[in-house]
Amino acid sequence: MRTSFFLSLLILSIVSPLSLLAQQGRWELLGSRRVNYGLDRDEIPVTVREGFFDALQLRVRGGSVQFHKVVVHYGNGQTDEIELRAVIPSGGQSRVIDLPGNNRVITKVVFYYDTQGIRRGKASVNLWGRH
Repeated sequence: MRTSFFLSLLILSIVSPLSLLAQQGRWELLGSRRVNYGLDRDEIPVTVREGFFDALQLRVRGGSVQFHKVVVHYGNGQTDEIELRAVIPSGGQSRVIDLPGNNRVITKVVFYYDTQGIRRGKASVNLWGRH
């Protein structure tokens, strides 16, 4: 009886995190850009071969970036303009940006931003997509 109890606890401790990961989906790096100092816009192309996505996230390295908005372009020609209005420090990330509808093919993501305090270098913005 005691052995089956501990065996059940062991199985739950392994299965619970795995099911949580399955619910969260798999994240994939879709591309990155070195961003200029000041107010600007950049875009990251995404190819159809990378698949379908239900969420996006921006991750920043090398300096703070203030995002104003993100425009997602889909394979069917539609776009979504998403107000982000967030300062993301180096090593930080945006909120998870859930995409409307079912999983979507993305052709590119355009982001509008200004950088803060990186006159000597450039920050990197990495775009991640969740399958």
